[in-house]
Amino acid sequence: MNIFLYIILFIIGALFGSFYTLAVYRIPKGQDITHTHSYCPNCNHKLGLLDLFPIFSYIFLGGKCRYCKEKIRPRYFILECLSGFIFIAIAYVMNIKLETLSITKIAEYSFMALYITYIFLISGIDKENRNMSKPVNIYGIVISIMYMVYLCIVEQANIYRYGIYMFLILIILILDTITLKKFSKDSYTYGILLMLMVMVFFTGEYITANSVIFTLLAMAIYILLFKLNKKIKQEKTELQAINSISIGFYLGVSNIIIFLLVMLYTNHIW
Repeated sequence: MNIFLYIILFIIGALFGSFYTLAVYRIPKGQDITHTHSYCPNCNHKLGLLDLFPIFSYIFLGGKCRYCKEKIRPRYFILECLSGFIFIAIAYVMNIKLETLSITKIAEYSFMALYITYIFLISGIDKENRNMSKPVNIYGIVISIMYMVYLCIVEQANIYRYGIYMFLILIILILDTITLKKFSKDSYTYGILLMLMVMVFFTGEYITANSVIFTLLAMAIYILLFKLNKKIKQEKTELQAINSISIGFYLGVSNIIIFLLVMLYTNHIW
């Protein structure tokens, strides 16, 4: 019976994945992500219902726009599939089954879905633009507050611990605002710090710390490969290479992977 639950979750995840691709493209451009109809970014033609089915539309259209025949980037297809599988994986590691389904389980899973949405958006935008989107970080802070209220009321968690987190977030926001007023631009560093605070809220200190470690390892490998690749080295300096690393992207990927592995180990699923 659980196979039907996982199929439904995969479909929901793929739908979310379709939204992620839209949001990652539009948010940096300041475009509406809820009311404006989907359109082809090449010919601007509004997409019909048959063009919007996650995964299947890409396959049946042969990876091309129905109207201008421009190739659709494979990332749309990959992200929709990946999102669907992650939604299943989260349900699996949280031991969500039809026979044990409860309001508490649904609430916890819903919060994780909101968190995964945050990770996909902030990581995706950073990967494409090397920019820690402030609206997405604000969304992350809002869902963190909602999650804090839920944990303190329903699960009677330690409110002082989360109070410290909120105080740190407030300090980071104040510093980011000062930077914005002084230099007329958002600070990438403060964006990363806000992302880390949201990660701590949802995945805890241990998983967040390990996410940072794996991100640093990924950055070290990237720099090493840069030094070994003479062709790339001729095009930009080592400092430019470091400044071009999408730290938020690596943090997001590391956090999801480590969260799933830790949950598998903790719940003795493997």
